[in-house]
Amino acid sequence: MVMTGTGRSAGSGPEASGAVAGGAVTGWAVAGGAVAGGAVAAFALSRTLLLLWVLKVLPVRGPDVTSDVAVIYRGWYEVLSTGTYPLDDVTWQYPPAAALAILSPGLVPSLDYVHAFFALVLVCDAAVLGLLLYAGRRPGKSVRGVWFWIAGLPLLGPTAYARYDLMVTAVAVAALLAAARRPGVAGALAGFGAMLKVWPVLLLAGLRQRRAWAAAAVTGAALLLVLTASMPGALAFLGFQRDRGTEVESLGALVFHVARHFGWEGQVLLNYGSVEFLGPYVPLVSGAALGLTAAAFGWLALWRLRAAEFSAATPADAAFTAVLLFTTTSRVISPQYLVWLLGLAAVCLAFRGSLMALPGLLVLAATGLTFLEFPVWFDKVVASDPAGIAVLAARNGLLVAAALLACRRLWTDTVPPGRRRGGGRSLPARSGRDRASVGS
Repeated sequence: MVMTGTGRSAGSGPEASGAVAGGAVTGWAVAGGAVAGGAVAAFALSRTLLLLWVLKVLPVRGPDVTSDVAVIYRGWYEVLSTGTYPLDDVTWQYPPAAALAILSPGLVPSLDYVHAFFALVLVCDAAVLGLLLYAGRRPGKSVRGVWFWIAGLPLLGPTAYARYDLMVTAVAVAALLAAARRPGVAGALAGFGAMLKVWPVLLLAGLRQRRAWAAAAVTGAALLLVLTASMPGALAFLGFQRDRGTEVESLGALVFHVARHFGWEGQVLLNYGSVEFLGPYVPLVSGAALGLTAAAFGWLALWRLRAAEFSAATPADAAFTAVLLFTTTSRVISPQYLVWLLGLAAVCLAFRGSLMALPGLLVLAATGLTFLEFPVWFDKVVASDPAGIAVLAARNGLLVAAALLACRRLWTDTVPPGRRRGGGRSLPARSGRDRASVGS
């Protein structure tokens, strides 16, 4: 018997629709579980390699990158444990809350300081992975950031686990992923991160909510007040940081690497905790670097004044761009700075609407070259050997290209045409809800 007049097939209706929806959800869950399982397996393999490097089971050519933990950090730990900051140590160039990171390995039972430090860094690394996996399964998000993070960090070599920068990066990643739904939490995390290592204050560049800025200010001020009152020397880092010169891996250092082959009479010495150029014209180049940094901040301020079209990806894109500018123009481009950029790029890629995929890939390539210039060929870099100059120039060139491209994409994506040259009136800005799901 044939049914007529209903306009439906026998397999339609609420029950069938529910079955289809349920099947889709089940399929999505299975696919998500497969992605998570593959990501965890890849993470375990790549991080095993990192641990084998820092534990010196697998040797790496060049200087021992773990000496910072075994000698410098542990020395700071002993001083900080007495209730004071390292007042007479010029290598202490970090904000007051950095003491919390340095002291934290002492809370790990049954492990000595060095192994406890590596264990904590591994936990922070896994936390970043977990945050990216959770975010990647939400509407409007992607798991691209997960794979970027898994692949990117090992490219830096053992340095990734031999500095406390990964701890700070985990805080920054959490802040950016919380920005859309919990701006107050994002601001508080940014303020906390700034007290750990200054640069997370740049996360505020793309946050428009007053709650975020207020939470950052309150958190930072509270930490500064407590730590300054409880331990002497909390602000000693300001003077030590001010007196730094041009470090041999920075953009400005390329001038002196080349000049040494044409009779420049300066020196390369360990100064203020890093290997720097000292001699004629070094203050001039260092001043130029500070001028570039000021110009970069000026561009960021102009962008904030002109930007009107914010999407869910804009806070991450802006933070990545701001930190890229800060890193590239700095008098010091230490290898661990790439950890910051990898983390922020991974967050950008977690948003489907982000335009930072290509700048992120440039940073990925720069990370691999950074491993080559430090520690593998660091002797060639210090000696201004042609091979060392070439790899350093390529690394820094990639960072410059990434910064310029990121600036261009951020500007064109968020600044309406009528506001780009300061003339005319633009149409009303589209809200984040019009362009992307702000709560995604």
